[in-house]
Amino acid sequence: MDTEEFTLPRSRMANERLHAMIPGGAHTYAKGDDQYPENLAPVISHGRGAHVWDIDDNRYIEYGSGLRSVSLGHAHPRVIEAVRRELDRGSNFVRPSIVEVEAAERFLATVPTAEMVKFAKNGSDVTTAAVRLARAITGRPRVAVCGAHPFFSVDDWFIGTTPMSAGIPATTTELTVAFPYGDLAATEELLTRFQDEVACLILEPASHTEPPPGYLAGLRTLADRHGCVLIFDEMITGLRWSEAGAQGLYGVVPDLSTFGKALGNGFAVSALAGRRDLMERGGLRHSGDRVFLLSTTHGAETHSLAAAMAVQTTYVEEGITARLHALGERLAAGVRDAAASMGVGDHIAVRGRASNLVFATLDENRQPSQQYRTLFLRHLLAGGVLAPSFVVSSALSDADIDRTVDVVAQACAVYRKALDAADPTPWVAGRPVKPVFRRLA
Repeated sequence: MDTEEFTLPRSRMANERLHAMIPGGAHTYAKGDDQYPENLAPVISHGRGAHVWDIDDNRYIEYGSGLRSVSLGHAHPRVIEAVRRELDRGSNFVRPSIVEVEAAERFLATVPTAEMVKFAKNGSDVTTAAVRLARAITGRPRVAVCGAHPFFSVDDWFIGTTPMSAGIPATTTELTVAFPYGDLAATEELLTRFQDEVACLILEPASHTEPPPGYLAGLRTLADRHGCVLIFDEMITGLRWSEAGAQGLYGVVPDLSTFGKALGNGFAVSALAGRRDLMERGGLRHSGDRVFLLSTTHGAETHSLAAAMAVQTTYVEEGITARLHALGERLAAGVRDAAASMGVGDHIAVRGRASNLVFATLDENRQPSQQYRTLFLRHLLAGGVLAPSFVVSSALSDADIDRTVDVVAQACAVYRKALDAADPTPWVAGRPVKPVFRRLA
């Protein structure tokens, strides 16, 4: 479809309604219409497998589904069946349900590096609980975050370090310090500078690049030497790197780890896991001061825990992680070939582990460009590909991948024209997409 003919009138009206009632027009900033070309932010009607339909009756091949959470595809039969079994049995009680026992057993069998687990509803719940526990255990105030990771939590200890820090006291922000990924010497210097002040090192153990050899083991040694807690944020790496996350793949055991995203295949469930002696400080079987670890009304909602169990079973029994890698490798190779054949191989970069691919759009000077990203997204959308990233789900078929590559090739042809003109403006057709974290709206 020609991009000039591609319009979304119903979605545009629905977006206006969203903004009239919901700040930002979405419940997650990364889903905002500012992340899409002007007037081309589809509002979704429904999804099945790797496809979604918008309210303008367009069908898309979807990537990055549910902000990476829907890794098995929408309405996955095994997950939906498990959820349905619980729906007419009640979802929340005044005491723990037997489902909580079964879900904990399943999680700890899947992630054997953990000794205890507690469930919640979103990633921020559990990362903040991990930080609080680390501070309580060590008696130290500072949190050291890996600067390479763009997001850890909606809570003050992290958001205060971003450009959207309005409303957060400087005294809170000052207690969070950053260390660079892959640089053990710089991390040791930080721990030495703030000797006996750093409660924890929190990081995504892997992201768009593989950890340098010995890096994660080196962090483990540094944390032990300096008496701080090592926390792996496995929101994205959990299941996508291996069923047991990055810690299972790389063989380095953190003190605490946090899981979410893929754990529920779109249902709201997250997990804090870790060493028994640390986790139990948030329980009843110890003699020390009590730690308010996690206490959530909906954290053990039965159907979400049933979804998590079904997801873990499906990953293990059907080899989902390997399938995600195979699909991602096919997609990455196809996109790179298409970009090269259209003469933009140096300007559209596919990065990351095969199961977690992102793309960068670079200008004539090979610098990241929001304008070129806008151009690229416009042509993907018009071709029926909804792709804020190239993160795959296991529901994609080879035909879906091949169709995506064809659409990418068409977008690359226009990209080449813009590069030749040294000005993408005529092909952007409106304001460019914007970064999620910025100071002004």
